[in-house]
Amino acid sequence: MKNKNIKKVILIFLFFILLLLAYFIFNKENKPIQSDVNSIEENLYNSNIIKNVNYVSIDAKGNEYTIDATEGEIDLKNTNVIYLTDVRAFIKLTNSNNITITSDFGKYNIINYDTIFSKNVIINYIDNKIIGEYLDFSISRGSIIVSENVIYTNSENILTTDLMEVDINTKDTKINMHNSNDKINIKSRN
Repeated sequence: MKNKNIKKVILIFLFFILLLLAYFIFNKENKPIQSDVNSIEENLYNSNIIKNVNYVSIDAKGNEYTIDATEGEIDLKNTNVIYLTDVRAFIKLTNSNNITITSDFGKYNIINYDTIFSKNVIINYIDNKIIGEYLDFSISRGSIIVSENVIYTNSENILTTDLMEVDINTKDTKINMHNSNDKINIKSRN
């Protein structure tokens, strides 16, 4: 009888050891999976890069605005804003000729379509070319403001200024210097 009791105790003891062993093995296998899931979730949250960005919008007047970039990064604090790299914009105006804009960087608002272009900004409109370091394009305001080392050229003139504002609808242009003592420089090509 003692022999049967010893065998039962040993079997119960082995059963608990196997149960504990299975528990530790199961938990050991789940821990790396859990940390991998956390790592993936963390990377998804921190990864906000979009390749080959393209946005097209049309305003109430029928003007079409297309913006392309090789890369965009969503602002985590304001998801309506995308920071762009290697930017190209094409503005197709219903009552005028088209405008193309290129720059190294941009900041695009997907709600109101306003865009800030920066670094090596180039604007082409008919035979006019404007070069600057900063451009604030606003559909809602209806204007393009170019600043910092602005050079305007056409077939007849070369103009150098600090600030140029163009009304998209009327094409009226305001040219200013930051310092009122500085003068706008205009040279004739003839």
